[in-house]
Amino acid sequence: MDLRDLQYFEVIAELEHMGRAAERLHRTQPALTSCVRRLEDACGAALFEKTGRGIRLTAAGKALLKWAQRTRFDVESARREIGDIGRGLTGNIKVGIVPTAAQFLLPPAARDLMREAPGVTLRTTVALVDVLKPLLRAGDIDLMVGTEGPTESGFASQYLAEDVIVVAANDKHPIFDKPKPGLKDLVDYRWVLQPPGAPTRDWLDQTFDRNRITRPVVQVESTMLLMLPTLIGETGLLSFISRLHLQAGRSGAALREVKLPATTMRRRMVVTYRDSGYISPAAQRLIDLLAKYAEGPRA
Repeated sequence: MDLRDLQYFEVIAELEHMGRAAERLHRTQPALTSCVRRLEDACGAALFEKTGRGIRLTAAGKALLKWAQRTRFDVESARREIGDIGRGLTGNIKVGIVPTAAQFLLPPAARDLMREAPGVTLRTTVALVDVLKPLLRAGDIDLMVGTEGPTESGFASQYLAEDVIVVAANDKHPIFDKPKPGLKDLVDYRWVLQPPGAPTRDWLDQTFDRNRITRPVVQVESTMLLMLPTLIGETGLLSFISRLHLQAGRSGAALREVKLPATTMRRRMVVTYRDSGYISPAAQRLIDLLAKYAEGPRA
């Protein structure tokens, strides 16, 4: 099979339309049709079937797509590894990273990396894991820094540190006037939280449900994680955020933890990459630096 045919096949499979694929690839439709026929001859099976005005992959086509993507990753990895031989810490690193890690771990790690290797370039995508994982699988990012999830084939992970999520408020909140606030006391106040469906929000809701306590009133919902500390400080609402935000000077707000074992959520922060992908020396150094600042002490 020709590598270029496989490249064109991936685009046709993605768009499920020969005309749109021809436009993106700047090739004629007959040329792409010939490409598909060559692949079908090599495989001995039909790769597409017609559906309405478009086309879709057959079972054989889906199998070939998986191997075409793997072949592309292998070729790209080979080129990068060969190019890195003798060059040391150079090249471009494409990193997908969750907001908390982007705020607290990436800046000092990037600072150190830039000092050690001025020729390295970084391209970052800040999003939640459910957005980043398809990008990693497609090869659009090299590394994904986020919370650990179920093991999936094709991925490998390296542990960075534990991230602890706690109830927090500004340091003048009346909850701190109580000698020993309990879980029931939390529902007396209003909250700012992520919307339902976010892992930390669901975990907190389930905590109240398990203890047969009515869920607190959520006055403000925000999908912008980096905004939560400021909202807590300005509104006086309770929230549920990483303990990293409570360190002096880190969030820009004077925040304090409401210490309750029942509302202390622990999760593992990991860096994930494709298990068959190439990790450049520069990317490996970035991983090491992220681990350094995840473990602390943090500066």
